[in-house]
Parts: sequence; structure tokens; C-alpha cells
Amino acid sequence: MKSPPWPKGKKLVHLDLKGAPPRLEYLLKLIELFSKLGVDGLLVEYEDMFPYDGDLKLLQATAQPPYSREEVLSMQELAKSKGMEVIPLVQTFGHMEFVLKHRPMWSLREMAPCVSTLNPHRTEGVRLVMEMLRQVVELHPGLNALHIGADEVYMLGEGEESKLWLASPGRTVEQLFLSHVTKVAQAIKEAWPDMTIIMWDDMMRGMSQDTLKASGLVGLVQPMLWDYTPNLDVDTTVMFIPCCPVSLLEKYCRAGMSDLWAASSFKGSTSVHTCVPSTQRHVDNHVQWLKVAAALSAAVNLQGIAITGWQRYDHLSVLCELMHVGLPSLAACLQTLSLGEFSPEAQSKVAETLGISSVEAEAMGRTTEDESLFPGRRLAELTVELNSLLNSEDIRFFENNMYVRGWFSSYHQQRKMVSPLIAMQIQSQASAYLTALQEKVEALREEMVLLYPESTAQEWIVEHVSPVLAPLQRITEDITACVNEMVPSNILPAHNQTASFE
Repeated sequence: MKSPPWPKGKKLVHLDLKGAPPRLEYLLKLIELFSKLGVDGLLVEYEDMFPYDGDLKLLQATAQPPYSREEVLSMQELAKSKGMEVIPLVQTFGHMEFVLKHRPMWSLREMAPCVSTLNPHRTEGVRLVMEMLRQVVELHPGLNALHIGADEVYMLGEGEESKLWLASPGRTVEQLFLSHVTKVAQAIKEAWPDMTIIMWDDMMRGMSQDTLKASGLVGLVQPMLWDYTPNLDVDTTVMFIPCCPVSLLEKYCRAGMSDLWAASSFKGSTSVHTCVPSTQRHVDNHVQWLKVAAALSAAVNLQGIAITGWQRYDHLSVLCELMHVGLPSLAACLQTLSLGEFSPEAQSKVAETLGISSVEAEAMGRTTEDESLFPGRRLAELTVELNSLLNSEDIRFFENNMYVRGWFSSYHQQRKMVSPLIAMQIQSQASAYLTALQEKVEALREEMVLLYPESTAQEWIVEHVSPVLAPLQRITEDITACVNEMVPSNILPAHNQTASFE
């Protein structure tokens, strides 16, 4: 059943720059496209791609140069010229891997093995995040809003200082979390009194209404509730505890935080290593969010929705779906929000806008050669083609096929006693697969380095191609060694060539 279109409020697109940061030229093309798609603003998560200086220079990325100050300003200038607000997202509690991984920052971890969570008891920790925020705000002239993260604060309360603090009667981990976030929010308001502060909501979901009211956060922050699932449960209460978007948003509102945000996903939330997003999965997520918006009481002042597009789950995880291959999903999700459903008319609109025949990346074909309609389309096509090849059963499970298991088992290899004819046939097939992979990988690499840093292409290939490539290479080499023991070398075919993409 059709829902009302997304109510009044901003539609932000999330730029996750901690993985595969687009080159400036490509980033500007993306912003142009976002404007055509009806985006109102950008939620920019720089992490180590921000040009921190002074004592914070060590936070800068080393695999590729961070954006320069001029590039950060250029991105903002174009976005603002298109009527888009730019909201930086700077983590201030959890997901601080890009900060706490550095040896000089180790003492600021909540626990030594937990590289993501800041110790909330150290005044140096608050000074650190405030200096990070100061540099970001300074490089964003006219900034009106900041997102301070604060999601997934893992292992909070497990550090020695936290255990000592919690030993006092009446103290809880909830209070520990709220205390730190309140300190940061108050410091921001002191430095920039008119700044709107947004934060992720997940650490507050289990808190009571009374706890939130007494936290000191009321009037300081605007919670952003995220849920990326396609079957998002709109409104369920379990044992009188709010646990789904409508009931949670209403709880925050009753606690005094009536200015609220939603967060959906157009990519980067299926699995940690997914390469190609399912448009339908993400459209379904937005259909459910439309139901949430329609079910909210008038007291909830929904500020907008952030459509997230994660490039990796966290700073230390592998790359997942990259921006170029997620654009059909993003366009479809935006159309869904605008129309209240993803009808055949909406699908046609997306296909026409991007010059493709299907909104599903895995099935998209070209309806025009105009590359400007879909920045990165050629790379998206190559990504889909290579992903299909990597996931084909013939290649992925080559070691388990009948001939390898029947005539080239571990026992055969140990004894170096094989059927040369069958072994050479196995080797010939493995070599053919290697050649096909090599051709696709080289084409993808050439296209990828035009849009992303060289380090991104190298990482993507090592993460997604090498695990499939290695068994094929090993079999071709092992067969050569075994057959050499049984056949005169002058009649051996040249099937022992292997491809390397390291």
C-alpha cells in the first residue's frame, strides 16, 4: 500500500570518506548528480581524509593523501551553489579507530584491545575531540550543524577507570555514556552557541524516558535513529519497552527531544564484504521508513532523513559496496521517498535519469552512451561483471569439482602420482579462468584509478579477487610440479603461467 511521500524535512546523502574516497573531480560530478536527484544536503564523514594539522596531523590518511583545504572548500562551494547544506560528521566517542590506532593516542582508549572507544574519564579525550571539531568547523564557513557520531560505543564500562567509577552506588553505564556526550555537547554550545548538534541514537535506545530527561542532553542534541533493514519493524513494543522506530522516536520526544532525524541506507549495510548492492533491498528499507514517518504523532518534529552509504563498516574493516555501483540504488531510494512508493513509473524515471535499463545494478544495461548521466557507469559495469565472475560456482569452488577431487587430491599431490592427461586438462581450465580474471581485473583497475586513489584499487582487488585467485594459481603450480615427475618436459604445454594482482 502506498504511503504519503516523505514529509517536510531535509534529505541528506551520506558521504563515507573513510573508504575509497572519490577523487575531487569525481566527487564534484557526484554532487551534481545528487542535486538532480533532489538531495537537500550532504552528511560528510571525513575521518582520516580531513586535512588535520598541528598535533592532529598524524590523523591524516597515509595510504593516499587527504583532501586538501582547497578541495574541502571546493566541495562545499559546489554543494552550496546547488542549495545543499553540508553537515560534517566527526566521531567523538565510539568508532574512533582512525584516531586511537595511533600509538600517541593509545592511552586514551577505554580498553587497550578496543581501538574504537574513547576513555570518557580523561580530560585529554574531550580536549582531543574539541580540537578535531574546531579544525573541521573552521574549514566549513557558515556551518550550522554538526553530527558528533556517538554510535556503537563498544566495551564502555569495561576499562579499569570505568570499573572504578561504576563501583560507586547508583552509577550506571548509561550515565557514563550520557556524561561524556553531554560534556562534548556543552563544550560545542559554548564554542558555537547557534550550532545544531546531531548524534546517533543507538546507545540511548534502552534508556528510560526519565533517564533521558535527567541526562542534560535535552535541548542540546537532536537524535538520529538509524535502521537499515529491509523488513524494518515499524512500531513494536516488547515488554513495554520501545524497540522500534515509531516507539523510540515517540519516547525521545516525550523525554523532551522532539527535534529528531531518521537514517536509512542505500548501500553498505547488507554484509561487510558485499560488492554490489540490491536496489530492492534498500528500496524496501525506505518504504518502511515512509510508514514510520506516517505513523508519528504531530509532536515529533522530524528534521529529515540521512540516506547512508557506507564504504566500509568501520575504519579497520574491508571495503563493501562503493559509491559508483550504488548510484542506481540511491536514485531509486530518493524516488521512493518522493513518491511514497517505488512504482513502475518511479522505476522508469530512475532508469531514464541514469540512462540504464534496470535499477538493479546486476541487471543494468545502457540506454544511452551519455556518460554524464551516470558518473562512474563504466566502472559500475566492470564491478558487476567481475563480481559475477568471482561468484560463479565454477571458479569459486574450482577445488571441489569432480576432476580436481577425483584425480588431483591431496594424496595424489603428496605422492606426485597423477594422471598427466587429466591433470593437464584441469590445469588448462584453471589457466583459462586465470586469464579471464586477469583481463577483467586490469580493465577494472584502469577505470577505478580514474575515480578513486590507486590504494583503493589495490585494496579492492586484494580483498575481493585474491581469495578466489589464490587456489587457481596454486593448482596450476602444483600440477606443473606433479606432471614434471611423470612426463618429459619437452612435451609439456605452457599452462604454468599465473597471474598476479598484488
